[in-house]
Amino acid sequence: MTAPAHDASKILLELGAAILGLAVLARLATRFGFSAIPLYLLAGLAFGTGGLAPLNVSQAFIRTGADIGVLLLLFMLGVEFTGEELKHNLRIGLPAGAMDLVLNFAPGVIAGLILGFHPLTWFLLGGITYTSSSGMIAKMIDDLGWMDNRETPAVLSVLVLEDLAMAIYLPLMAVLLGGGGTQKIVFAEFVAIGTVAVILLIALRWGQQVSRFFAHESDEIILLSIFGAVLLVGGLAERMRVSAAVGAFLVGIALSGPIAEKARRLVAPLRDLFAATFFFFFGMEIDPATLPGMLVPALVLGLVTTATKVLTGYWAAQRIGADKKGRIRAGLDLVARGEFSIVIAGLGAAMEPRLGPLAAAYVLFLDVLGPVMVRFARF
Repeated sequence: MTAPAHDASKILLELGAAILGLAVLARLATRFGFSAIPLYLLAGLAFGTGGLAPLNVSQAFIRTGADIGVLLLLFMLGVEFTGEELKHNLRIGLPAGAMDLVLNFAPGVIAGLILGFHPLTWFLLGGITYTSSSGMIAKMIDDLGWMDNRETPAVLSVLVLEDLAMAIYLPLMAVLLGGGGTQKIVFAEFVAIGTVAVILLIALRWGQQVSRFFAHESDEIILLSIFGAVLLVGGLAERMRVSAAVGAFLVGIALSGPIAEKARRLVAPLRDLFAATFFFFFGMEIDPATLPGMLVPALVLGLVTTATKVLTGYWAAQRIGADKKGRIRAGLDLVARGEFSIVIAGLGAAMEPRLGPLAAAYVLFLDVLGPVMVRFARF
């Protein structure tokens, strides 16, 4: 049934006010020369569940927009690379990826033990502290004009390895939490790895054919084709219990030549709109009332894993020959946590009620701290 006119007008008024508010925040951030992401998050916190003025009617729409925002952020990140560049970066990034896993997974496991969490949720907390926010970091690098910096390939290779690791980790934890046996675990991992392998094979081996499929004289047709493909592949990956973000990233990898340049030009405005929606909705999902009880553990864990992420980025950038300033930038780039951390927390919410508030406080702290540190380290 069609919504009553007054309901439709309320939705339009709320969305219009929210988007104009985000525009004001973006202007403010631009004026002072820092990323608008922390302001989007704080705005979401103010207008979400338990906030100053909750927006209830428009949340379903904003949730969908937020999901699209993550996909477009990762797609645009993938467009920056050719298949050969991806293979090279992953190959040289494996040692840094291994270091990232060891340094940043362990603090979460240890914190879960100290806080007396259920043993299985120790490993969920490890996943929360391990994975950086690909979407937020991609947006931040683009906003600051750092995409062509010497250290950026090292940062991106770490992010890609984390996203690929999530394709294995998330199905495994879902089965373990559901009480699945060895057969279920093996099947879930087989499906996840197989899905990633197929998408990766298409992106790397038939990238030119994929690019020709999207090529057309009409910008409208190109935009519709790319946008539809990103949603379709992302949805397929999600259905197979693989990160939709990984699928969107690989669609971007598959594009090369003139069509990649057109994709940057046509999709960038959509990315900016939906990315702002993503960060706003991310803040809306956090209930401020749940934060105080877990604030101290979140701050301590955040400071520890800030140090470990900076060390990871510094070493990764050093391996590819970046100078000292570039190494520091790479480390600070990796501090922010995001979408995967919240997804992981949701998996264990029923088993350990304290996990959700801890993850929310932890992510919010680092999503403000990361961009602020990057802002004051611009050189």
